[in-house]
Amino acid sequence: MSSFPATIPELTAEAAHRWPDRPAITCELGNGAITFSELERRSTAIAGALVKRGVKTGDVVAVMLPNRLEFPLLWLAIIKAGAAMAPVNVRYRDSDRNHILSHSGAVAFIAEDDNLRTLAGARSLPPGLAWSADIETLVNEAAHTSQPELPLVMAHTTANIQYTSGTTGMPKGCVLSNNYWIRFGECFLRTGPRLTPEDRVLTAQPFSYADPQWNVIAALQSGASLTILEKFSPSRFWQQVCESQTTFFYCLGAMPSLMLQVPPSSFERDHKVRQVLCSGIPRDRHKELESRFACPWFEAFGTTETGGDLIVGPEDHDAALGTGAIGKPVPTKEARALGADGRPVKQGEVGQLAIRGLGMMDGYHNDPAATANAFMAGFYMTGDLVRQDNAGVFYYVGRTKDMIRRGGENIAAAEVEAAIESHPGVALAACIPVPDDIRGEEVKVFILFKKSAKRQQPSMGELHEFVSQRIARFKVPRYWEEVEALPMTPSERVEKATLRANEPTPPRGEDFADTAQMTKSATAPEK
Repeated sequence: MSSFPATIPELTAEAAHRWPDRPAITCELGNGAITFSELERRSTAIAGALVKRGVKTGDVVAVMLPNRLEFPLLWLAIIKAGAAMAPVNVRYRDSDRNHILSHSGAVAFIAEDDNLRTLAGARSLPPGLAWSADIETLVNEAAHTSQPELPLVMAHTTANIQYTSGTTGMPKGCVLSNNYWIRFGECFLRTGPRLTPEDRVLTAQPFSYADPQWNVIAALQSGASLTILEKFSPSRFWQQVCESQTTFFYCLGAMPSLMLQVPPSSFERDHKVRQVLCSGIPRDRHKELESRFACPWFEAFGTTETGGDLIVGPEDHDAALGTGAIGKPVPTKEARALGADGRPVKQGEVGQLAIRGLGMMDGYHNDPAATANAFMAGFYMTGDLVRQDNAGVFYYVGRTKDMIRRGGENIAAAEVEAAIESHPGVALAACIPVPDDIRGEEVKVFILFKKSAKRQQPSMGELHEFVSQRIARFKVPRYWEEVEALPMTPSERVEKATLRANEPTPPRGEDFADTAQMTKSATAPEK
């Protein structure tokens, strides 16, 4: 049974009471550190400004901000106003941004001036959007207006409509309650790093993603101080770790490999880090990571839909080192490896990882069919293939989803294909992952042009630019290949298994290497 408050507003109030003068959050962008008492006071004031602007219980407020102090303040404020935040990646363009604004039913959009101007210049706006505001204007209103009464927030009250790329179609909005976040933070405090007020946590990921958000919750629950970097820079990261006196951080995707690419420095060993939590530790480089950076690295598994699920504990660390183990379920979760028939596979056999328990999403926003398809007998089907040993430890094997994992980003192939196929000269597009030493996977696309539209047929460079204006840069394929035909299944779907099997290394096709440079802001900022 949880000993933490049931809601995020209660949690911020309790943290302010227990550790009023301790630094809660320090942001690389913005005005330095903010204490727990200031976090409580300022987030409450912003919540009041939102209520005065008409935000009501159950509303959705979209937020598009870089990693600045106002982002976590605004998130907490939206929850205190009884509403839910729909975070928007700052790299999104008209198409992917407006999908979130429209699908979430956002009544308001809060951003910096540049993104507001981009929204104002869009060809069409979501019909439900009542108002938009610059973050500076909203903060100023909060500082100079009287405080209205705020609504009662319950454990089941929705806190986020958190968009995540699924196996097919456009990104889906996970409905995440206050209870989801309380449980998420708790699972890593109880079974993971066991944070205390003496800890200093660091995050370098965009705050529009779930991981920095659970870092905030864990800090509020433990009294630890959180440092939020502007972005991840491999060459500066360990210096920033030292300067912030970090004792714990979470990372994922290409971050470990990119750290190893940087020439050694004194900072990477002269630090106070007692533990690193990572999703997707390169198994062949696990020992190298620990040896070079002089601290233990622990694997953890979770999804936006389910929160924190599996973790390698201290008692299993040595045996799991370099094996690809993703750990055992946290106390609030149950995990199984299921076969295609929905039954558990035999010990040691490969099955799809299925999760159930406390602190999971309440479903996909406005998509009951997708919600139903995501679950089997009460278990969320992750799309990840695993096997389990006789000690109950799960090992990652692969993925069933039609998704590309580029660095730390999940990219739904269907979303990229839709953007490419919106060009009048394209008949069909099919995206697959291809191996990459740095980012794990890159995006490769096969293009079938319309034969009756030769005059409309663009060059690959023109098509590349066309797509770059419609979706985030990190989603834009690096490799482009024109084909005369695509292998199809009897149900008239592209047979991607054939495409993957026939793809040589290195990949065929026109290589837009500059795309890799453009994605550095998403997965590995310039050194």
